[in-house]
Amino acid sequence: MRKLSLTAACLLLAAPALAQSHVVQYHPGPNDLKYTFATAPAVAHLKSGDTLETNTVDCFGNVIQTPSDTLAKVKGDNPLTGPFYIDGAEPGDTLAVKILDLQVDSNQGVGALAPGFGAINTTNYTPMLNAPLPERIWLYPIDHASNEATFKAKDSNFSVKIPLNPFFGCIGVAPAGGEARSSIVPAEFGGNMDAPEVRAGNTVYLPVNVAGALLYMGDGHAAMGDGEVAGTAIEVPLRARVQVRVIKGQAIHWPRVESDQAIMAVGAYRPLDDALRIAFTELVQWIHNDYGLSDLDAYQLLSQAATIHLTEMVDPNYVVVAGIDKKYLPAHK
Repeated sequence: MRKLSLTAACLLLAAPALAQSHVVQYHPGPNDLKYTFATAPAVAHLKSGDTLETNTVDCFGNVIQTPSDTLAKVKGDNPLTGPFYIDGAEPGDTLAVKILDLQVDSNQGVGALAPGFGAINTTNYTPMLNAPLPERIWLYPIDHASNEATFKAKDSNFSVKIPLNPFFGCIGVAPAGGEARSSIVPAEFGGNMDAPEVRAGNTVYLPVNVAGALLYMGDGHAAMGDGEVAGTAIEVPLRARVQVRVIKGQAIHWPRVESDQAIMAVGAYRPLDDALRIAFTELVQWIHNDYGLSDLDAYQLLSQAATIHLTEMVDPNYVVVAGIDKKYLPAHK
């Protein structure tokens, strides 16, 4: 029997399940939030094909509400909703998470500068003799009718509107080998990828490392510039609706994302060139396995038609998303 491609398997699973999809609702309280991607007791069980309706808090735990609030109020970075146990998911499978809807669940977002964090700030990874930049908080009023947030400069009267593009900064599963990884880390299991590609309409593929996969999500963003260079996006809580599917016997090593137009692979590591190499190696393998091109033909094609998105350059690992428009690819095998 011919082995189905990853995408074809997901589509095949989707067809009969849409009519019988069961909806699971879960809304965490403050004491239910997690701060690591790890093997932990599940907050709810889902079956393959089920739809999850849930919500997440912002990366500060929703505690920054006024200009006088400080980061000292924050209990921990990137509180996570979950984990969700997906029945039947086993190591060697792939978990497909179709993001059906994401809505900003607040009338304002938050941005910040934090000492020791940021792409052009003194950090533990790039120590310098000069002092770190000071802590500073920006609040972003959100107009839901126009779907915009407003940046207001603190040192002048300048302001500008920024279109909303809500996405999960964090989405991932329990890591392999019994590891517990901080919610600020992006890696093979997903995690804090800060990728705007993780938005409504797209499907995120994650490797299953433990029984049940143990899916987490959080760190909602209303909008973000490439690289998240200052260390925060427009941080917001989100209301989410996602559909989960288990693709049996199809193993991947790093997260992948698929839209109607493109396939994309994630690489997360330091230095930046290794993150890029991981993303492109995964994309070559995806094209070979699902679209039938040889590795070398896929490599050459990517050299002519690939896209590169540097989504993250402030976390413990940098994140590159490499993609290619499906119009350049053969039909599925």
